[in-house]
Amino acid sequence: MDKYDAVVVGAGPNGLAAAITFARAGHSVLVIEGRDTIGGGNRTAELSLPGFRHDVCAAVHPLVAGSPFLSSLPLEQFGVEWIQPEVAAAHPLDDGTAVGLYRSLPETAASLGVDGLSWTRLLGPSAADWAKLAPMVLGPYPVGVDLPALVRFGLPAAMPVHLLSRLCFREERARALFAGLAAHSSLSFRQPFTSAFGMLLGILAHAVGWPFARGGAQAITDAMGAYLRALGGDIVAGWQVRSLDELPACRAVLLDVTPRQVLRLAGARLPAGYRRKLEEFRYGPGVFKVDYALSEPVPWRAQICRRAGTIHLGGTLAEIAASEEATNGGRIPGRPYVLAAQHSLFDTTRAPAGKHTLWAYCHTPHASTTDMTNAIEAQIERFAPGFRDTVLARAVMNNADYERYNPNYVGGDINSGVQDIRQLWSRPVLRFPPYSTPVPGLYLCSSSTPPGGGVHGMCGYNAARAVLKRQ
Repeated sequence: MDKYDAVVVGAGPNGLAAAITFARAGHSVLVIEGRDTIGGGNRTAELSLPGFRHDVCAAVHPLVAGSPFLSSLPLEQFGVEWIQPEVAAAHPLDDGTAVGLYRSLPETAASLGVDGLSWTRLLGPSAADWAKLAPMVLGPYPVGVDLPALVRFGLPAAMPVHLLSRLCFREERARALFAGLAAHSSLSFRQPFTSAFGMLLGILAHAVGWPFARGGAQAITDAMGAYLRALGGDIVAGWQVRSLDELPACRAVLLDVTPRQVLRLAGARLPAGYRRKLEEFRYGPGVFKVDYALSEPVPWRAQICRRAGTIHLGGTLAEIAASEEATNGGRIPGRPYVLAAQHSLFDTTRAPAGKHTLWAYCHTPHASTTDMTNAIEAQIERFAPGFRDTVLARAVMNNADYERYNPNYVGGDINSGVQDIRQLWSRPVLRFPPYSTPVPGLYLCSSSTPPGGGVHGMCGYNAARAVLKRQ
């Protein structure tokens, strides 16, 4: 094979982002993907019944819209059409109402009553500052030239969810809405920096919205692949790399894989001390997901839920906190926090005419194989009585299924490693730059590096920039 300037192993969003960064700089690059299709956690498939298109993992993409790198790509020229639901997310409560997270900050604040001003003060300045804040929050380290913007975000973001909620909000509606956002972290709410996840998702809702791609998440990675090829990059799918020795000659190798796969691929090339650090890398809770084919839309009691792209199911802050505490403690939650997306309300390509889809998952202990179907459906029925009567078919994935689908999801951990204070910036090992390894020419670019999980491509972009600076 021809010599390349760089070879990237793994064609998820980060691997593709790294390759595009090289190609944009005029370097030759090859991407190798183990599965038959590119995408990693950003794929779409008919999982339940023919004609029902479900996103296999990532389903709603505020971080794509908010990413300094991905938002710079001409994805629309390569087939991506964005859909912005009227309501980014809704959080139903047991009284039959629901709290709405709108693109409009004033509209969201108005729906929160006495806590509206606090919501505006907490998220408004950072939403206005997002263009300045994004490179710092999504960079390898939280540093940058705009110190005031970083401080406005960083001081409240450093707090545990419990503390920030008590300090900022007086009523349960705002606390529940914030808890539903923060629970995306898969962390216990008692830990510091858990508020950062709730703030980030709230800021993105007001700054760029929570869009998704018409036809499915696969459209995003297909567009990235097409753009890479247009830049002269090469992609080979269906090649499961088992050793670095298989790779063609190149100046740099970037691995869009987690520490466990790095250990397998690099083997004895790694110094003993670095190898031990990779072996100590911690993976977090997994997910249990059900994709539904439905005869009609979900019959939510609260009308606002019928206008939202994303639904957070979990009731109060205390209930959501208990669910996340349980999964982080290795226990099955009795009432799990459930994250749901209802694409077909806004995208007719997702299901046959008159039919609908629902994407829903909950967090489970690491490597759990417990069937959470009934628990998830109980939470949906709680806020949408009669839901089970609309179900035509189900497709279920537990932690083990997710790891088989994508080896980066060790134990079902879709974030490729715990994102707590110990591993938020020192992913996977405390180094500068964090993407480098002790092996010359070998770099990491997966979600196991800063800034971590999510479809933003910044791990790959930052890693490629680190390589280019050294060449």
